[in-house]
Amino acid sequence: MPERTNDPMTGDAVEPPPLRWLDHGIEHSALWRSESGWPAPASVVTGDDSMTAETALRLASTGTAILWTGDFHNAKQLLAAMGKRLGTPVPPRNDDITAAFQRSRVDALRRSTLLGMLLVPVSADGTIPLRRSPDIRQAIAHAWGPAIEASVVSLRELLGVIGAEEWRTRGIDVPALGAKIHPHYGVFSPVRGEYLDLVANAPLPPNASTAFDIGTGTGVLAALLAHRGIRHIVATDQDPRALACATENLDRLGFGPAVTVEKTDLFPDGRADIVVCNPPWIPATPKVATDYAVYDEGGRMLAGFLSGLAEHLTPDGEGWLVISDIAERLGLRSRGDLLDAIEDAGLAVIARMDTRPTHSRATDRTDPLNAARAAEVTSLWRLRADRP
Repeated sequence: MPERTNDPMTGDAVEPPPLRWLDHGIEHSALWRSESGWPAPASVVTGDDSMTAETALRLASTGTAILWTGDFHNAKQLLAAMGKRLGTPVPPRNDDITAAFQRSRVDALRRSTLLGMLLVPVSADGTIPLRRSPDIRQAIAHAWGPAIEASVVSLRELLGVIGAEEWRTRGIDVPALGAKIHPHYGVFSPVRGEYLDLVANAPLPPNASTAFDIGTGTGVLAALLAHRGIRHIVATDQDPRALACATENLDRLGFGPAVTVEKTDLFPDGRADIVVCNPPWIPATPKVATDYAVYDEGGRMLAGFLSGLAEHLTPDGEGWLVISDIAERLGLRSRGDLLDAIEDAGLAVIARMDTRPTHSRATDRTDPLNAARAAEVTSLWRLRADRP
């Protein structure tokens, strides 16, 4: 599978053709689904419980996808065995951290490409026509909408759909809210509580009553501000899934009357006493679907937030930028670059609140990027318009 394909004139993702394959000499076709925008594999063979991980990887490495016809649990075991055979890449000892990061992106893309070649069918009614398959109809409906025709999807991606449905059902505890947030498929889950605590504890500007939450996602930051007593909040996003997710969470928590969820790029009209933004932290090109909440190509969202912030603040208002220094530790952006962008936008730093990560990857010494992750600091930068 090559990387995402886009129309060179519009930049829009190109609609892939239907997936076609032969089974016992009979040609079949079905809708090809790919959240990452991968084109349909040009070569497809069927595979069953007799196939080994070695055979599957050999086929995948030549660009041939395997459409599974056997037992669903055996397909999961095959996928796990393929991943185990690929192993965990270890960068050369002479790699600096930036080179290690770049190498990790190449390795991640290769891994995603090869493991994405194991495919499963999904019937028009949202069921998987394989032995011992789970009931995924609700997960499919939530992720893709009503199924209208038979389709084929990467097993790895389908497992992501199933996992996302479990998160949506169970929810994620947010101690600062005393409640749960329920993320939808394709919407970044607020599993890193340290940055939520920063927003929950930052001092509010005097008499603050209005706020904007830029790139709201699940709506968790808007919910925290409403929980703290901010009476009028506009939460923005461009992703329809995020807009639906935020609306559902805010209504469930009882904050619907205080928060307006609006589809827009960055800022809504007007000014607010608090404008908060937690942009993707790494200025690099997304390669797969799971990258989009973490990678901000060219730092577009960060730059857009900073450059437009001053004109959307009330006279005593504050902008709260929530961002990790992981990009600095990976050599992708310097602290000077960030400070220059703040100054160039006509902003001044009032204060900065810092916290250390608590996630497991910060202590995983097998991670090639452990040195950066272990030293990472997440900050809430309190900014104001720099008026003479």
